[in-house]
Amino acid sequence: MVTSPDKQHALTSQEQLTAADFKFVALDDQATEKIDTPTYSYWRSVARVFFANKLTIAMFILMLVILLLAFIQPLFSGYSLMNVSNINDFSARYNWPSWHYWFGTDADGKSLFDAIWAGARTSISIGVIASLITTVIGVAVGAYWGNSKKIDRLMLEIYNVLSNVPNLLIIIVLSYTFGNGFWNLIFAMTVTTWLDTAYFIRVQVILRRDREYNIASKTLGTPTIRLIGRNILPYLTSVIVTQLSQLLPAFISFEVFLSFLGVGLSANVPSLGRLISQYSPDITSYPYLFWLPVLVLALITVSLYIVGQNLADASDPRTHR
Repeated sequence: MVTSPDKQHALTSQEQLTAADFKFVALDDQATEKIDTPTYSYWRSVARVFFANKLTIAMFILMLVILLLAFIQPLFSGYSLMNVSNINDFSARYNWPSWHYWFGTDADGKSLFDAIWAGARTSISIGVIASLITTVIGVAVGAYWGNSKKIDRLMLEIYNVLSNVPNLLIIIVLSYTFGNGFWNLIFAMTVTTWLDTAYFIRVQVILRRDREYNIASKTLGTPTIRLIGRNILPYLTSVIVTQLSQLLPAFISFEVFLSFLGVGLSANVPSLGRLISQYSPDITSYPYLFWLPVLVLALITVSLYIVGQNLADASDPRTHR
């Protein structure tokens, strides 16, 4: 058999290797456990995707500024609707926005800047509390509703009846029934709205409850609560955040609309809706009194919605790379 020159060179090189060319390597137990693939952190991936969008960063900063002004500035201003200490000072009335009065003053000489952030604190507080109550109750009921065929028919009948009645109408009727008040308004807002969230979560749970790993867990005797908490709800994080991002601006809009009508909150509680209602007659003569609260309201709802929607997208594992 004829061997090519390359093969002959390779054989010659192998024959020249001796024992001195080899050495024993000590066994490293830690090296054998090393994983070559990079570690995956869910929340780190969420933050990376969330802050990758420049618009999201801008809206997030705007939202933080609004929240800080709404919850810190009123502590120093001491603003109150009943405070009319400047009513006899005619020079303080109807001052247009300037370096001294950033947002101007009203007919009583009160700073519109202080009024807007005191009202924003009330409106945002109502929106956040109502959204959290609705989301917690809706997710808990909807998760069990989607896993239990026994209560499915009963809950569907309740949902079909209440869903045909506008939520705003129910809120107005309950507000008139229980009277004005901060917690009365929150109760009127959340008493039925959680049902929409529960139905939405029920649909999402039904889409996932009959997958192979859930059927295997049921076969092994896994309790329903553990099945919901470990196998289903973690996969609904983005869905829940999406629902929450829609509820927040919706509840703030409800509060503003009701306060504009003079329903819901007490007369001594400032809110953006009450300010818009109070200054609506001045829309032509002193338009800043009306449009500045409207502008702040728009910035609040838009920033909350955009940040919530982008957070929902970032919390979806399918967007992680």
